[in-house]
Amino acid sequence: MATKTGSSGVVKIAVADGSVAVVGEVRTFSIETSADTIEDSVMGDTARTYLSGLESSTVSIECYWDDADAQQLVLDGRADIDFEIYPTGTGAGEKYYSGGGIVTSKSINASFDGMVEASFSVQVSGAVTEATA
Repeated sequence: MATKTGSSGVVKIAVADGSVAVVGEVRTFSIETSADTIEDSVMGDTARTYLSGLESSTVSIECYWDDADAQQLVLDGRADIDFEIYPTGTGAGEKYYSGGGIVTSKSINASFDGMVEASFSVQVSGAVTEATA
């Protein structure tokens, strides 16, 4: 199995005309998916048993803040967005993840001896889909 670096990763956000555009200055991103479990144990069982429940996902994006980047400006709280995330680049045969969700947080941080940085969190609504470019 081959390992890959994230240096070619790309995050895209849908724009008003329906096309997708790259979010600039991205430093890191993550997609986290979890699933609920539903206990179905009954009297007489000697161990708890569970069924799988609903799945939920969140997306986090961290960037150097660029107030001229239209995609960063779209990522305001309560914004309803569509996204595509390419962990290893957008070349042919590369896997990517897509979905839609609501921006739940936006944070811009600065220090006197560092870069201005921005963090965004998205609560995914529905499933995250895996595909190949």
